[in-house]
Amino acid sequence: MTVAEIGIPQGRKVRQVLDGARAVFVVQGYERASMDEIARTAGVSKATLYSYFSDKRELFTAMYRAEMLKLAESAVELTDSQLPPARALHDAGRRMLDYLTSDFALAMYRICVSETPRFPEIGRAFYEGGPELGRACFGAYLRDATARGVLRVDDIDLAADQFFQLCQTTISDRMICGVQYSFTDAEIERVLDGAVATFMARYGV
Repeated sequence: MTVAEIGIPQGRKVRQVLDGARAVFVVQGYERASMDEIARTAGVSKATLYSYFSDKRELFTAMYRAEMLKLAESAVELTDSQLPPARALHDAGRRMLDYLTSDFALAMYRICVSETPRFPEIGRAFYEGGPELGRACFGAYLRDATARGVLRVDDIDLAADQFFQLCQTTISDRMICGVQYSFTDAEIERVLDGAVATFMARYGV
């Protein structure tokens, strides 16, 4: 899937706008972010901004989906990988945790929680661009690994969701509750090693 296929305009100016929106939303959140500030940060005129996106909600949705698509593209490498499953799973989990522990991920989560009751389309964009897209990309790997006989997975979607949840153990809750915002490699590896070992005990061959 490409940016064009999910309905986002293309071109250098659009990339400027999306980068500007990303920077402003991360720092200011959704409600405080203004189209004026996004245009200034992106280095474009308001006329240019509105020629691509009719309002802030449309811009936010496009920005988030574009960011998630970039993350998902790295998962394509996993599908083509001939690494042993435990190594491939570890690499996939590390990529996910690198994202989840970023300022961007935390800002997007907070925006989703606070704005979805008023703007349900933001929640849908968050779900479709995050969990749903991740499940599809990781599911492709699980399907291929099962076909090759190196994993044994009957319910692909369930297994993908289980792995994602295992990788978030401890880390996600601590970040969301403001207990801890940065994690050492040792802390991340502890969670990943446990996630991979648990997953392989259930689905390994």
